[in-house]
Amino acid sequence: MMNPKEIIARRVAKELHDGDVVNLGIGLPTMVSNYIPSNVDITFQSENGMLGLGPTPNPGEEDYDLTNAGGQPVTMAIGGACFDSSTSFGIIRGGHVDATVLGSLQVDQEGNIANWIIPGKMVPGMGGAMDLLVGAKKVIVAMQHTSNGKHKILKKCTLPFTAVKEVDMIVTELGVMEITDQGILLTELAPGVTIEEIQAATEATLIISDNLKTIEI
Repeated sequence: MMNPKEIIARRVAKELHDGDVVNLGIGLPTMVSNYIPSNVDITFQSENGMLGLGPTPNPGEEDYDLTNAGGQPVTMAIGGACFDSSTSFGIIRGGHVDATVLGSLQVDQEGNIANWIIPGKMVPGMGGAMDLLVGAKKVIVAMQHTSNGKHKILKKCTLPFTAVKEVDMIVTELGVMEITDQGILLTELAPGVTIEEIQAATEATLIISDNLKTIEI
């Protein structure tokens, strides 16, 4: 059986198009780059000041002077560039990022997202999430559907918002959902998962697409 995180990463990779500039958040979203087809040319951006990230380095070949925004070692593709943070955020705020893929603590039926802090817990900061959510042309949330059995897709986020009404799509190991003016539209189901099962794992009421498909990865 495929690992849930791999299911999510493989499906998200299908949303990225040849020529796109894409930002991948820390954690699960970084896995997406492993599943980009060889004939699709994606330019990956990291908000700490890089454009043109390459494949994940092989074990033992990491250069810890070259890391992404999460401190994970990366490589640079031929033609890649490094620059200061003001240039990097100019790219983001200027609307030059075609898509960002982010993890999340909570998402709700209005497209609100809470993914940066749990009150009372120490965190290093907001990072680039707020800018990416507002600046990227498409926002894809890649996350596991629940956390220790608790709902993460809600009627209304209970944690502090990172951004309001900016999420376009949610991909989990159970299904693919789009945020619409009417609510959360379920467009794809994972193999072997029923509508009843995904609804039970979701606090928000799902709208079922007339063209509901099975996730293909």
